[in-house]
Amino acid sequence: MDALDNIFSRRSIRAFEEKPISRENLEIIAKAAIYAPSGMNRQTWQFTVISERSKIQQLAGAIAAQLGRDGYDMYNPAALIIASNLRDSNWGKEDCACALENIFLAANALGIGSVWINQLGGICDEPNIRKVLDEFGLPADHLVFGMAALGYAAQPPREPDKNQAVIHWA
Repeated sequence: MDALDNIFSRRSIRAFEEKPISRENLEIIAKAAIYAPSGMNRQTWQFTVISERSKIQQLAGAIAAQLGRDGYDMYNPAALIIASNLRDSNWGKEDCACALENIFLAANALGIGSVWINQLGGICDEPNIRKVLDEFGLPADHLVFGMAALGYAAQPPREPDKNQAVIHWA
C-alpha cells in the first residue's frame, strides 16, 4: 500500500468482529511502533501487547469501575497495545503519540482496524488500575499515554468529513 493512500484511508474503527489477529500481524504492528521517532532517540517507551480478550475485558472493567462507566468495553477489540513511557520522560507523551500513529498505519496496511483509547491518561496510577497494569508487566515507573484497540472492522468505515479550512497558508 502506498504511504499516502494508507494515511488517507485510515479510519477509527469502533466496532470489531469476533476474529483474532494473528501473532505475526501483531508482531509487525508492534515493530512499527518502535520505528517511530523518539526524543533524542532514547526509546524509553514500552508497548504491552494484549491479545486475550479476557485480559482486555479485565482492564476495561477496571477502567469502567474507576470512571463510573457501566458497560465500558473499549469497543471489545481483538487486541490492545498499551503505549507507556517513563513518568519523568520529557517527551514520553509525544514519543508514544508518534508510536501510536505508526501502530494505526501499520494496522491499516494489514487490513486491521484500530482506534485510540485515551481513558488511562489520568488514572493509570489509581490502585485498582495499577494492579491490572502490574499484572500485564507494565513498569511501575511508566505512565500510560494511550492505547490502540485493534480488530477487524465489523462494518466498512464511513468516509471522513475532513474540514479543509483548518489548513492555513500564510
